[in-house]
Amino acid sequence: PAPPALLPYVPRVPTTALPGKLTATTFALERPCCVFDRHANASDAVWLVVAFANASATFRNPPSRADVPRYEQLPTAHSYMTLETAAAAYACSAPSPAVLRVGGDTACRGQGGQDPCNGPLPSPGPYRVKFLVMGCHGPKAETRWSDPILLRRAGSPSTIDPAPARRSSHVVVIASVLASLGAALATAVLGTVGTEVWGSLCHQDSGTGTFAHRSYRTHHVPPALPQPVPPGCRCSPPGLGCFVPRPPAPCPAK
Repeated sequence: PAPPALLPYVPRVPTTALPGKLTATTFALERPCCVFDRHANASDAVWLVVAFANASATFRNPPSRADVPRYEQLPTAHSYMTLETAAAAYACSAPSPAVLRVGGDTACRGQGGQDPCNGPLPSPGPYRVKFLVMGCHGPKAETRWSDPILLRRAGSPSTIDPAPARRSSHVVVIASVLASLGAALATAVLGTVGTEVWGSLCHQDSGTGTFAHRSYRTHHVPPALPQPVPPGCRCSPPGLGCFVPRPPAPCPAK
């Protein structure tokens, strides 16, 4: 058969900010829109070839769908094919999402390798990818290989030290001094605040204590002392004072 046509298109990771663009097991690709219209029919399929970067040069296109390398063969064959899609889905007139997710199917390990799968990638890579158009009689067109795609490394739980690191004696001394200074500062602040609060409470008294301890002068007039009763004065009923009895007037002459 004739070799497949080489298309100038180069797959790439989106350059714009995208959540999850690169993770430890997946990555995103720009969707190749309007790339295969002149080389694919409605019955053709477009595959994505994923290979380790150092093995992409030795990859050979499969002659038929039955020879497509599976996802489980990646550790030994260093390549596999996934994302089988009808060529019409990449046509210019077809509405489609802007990106493709590679490695997003976490249920691949339970399928037993019966069908091509888009499973999580087993290592950070780097990887290279290309799109391959396959018809009834084998490959018809292919894109160029992408630049190397390196995934993010995931931290292994075994590398986490559960015990805290030992501190040197200098660190312990400095920590003790800082703790002492913090305690002294807190005591001073609390003392100042307590004094102000106590003073405000004293000023908010009802006024009895302040009035009792404050020296003052009054215009109080002491009561008059009782005066001796003059001779011959007899007391009137209470509240009317005293009066001197007058001698009886002489009787009128007859």
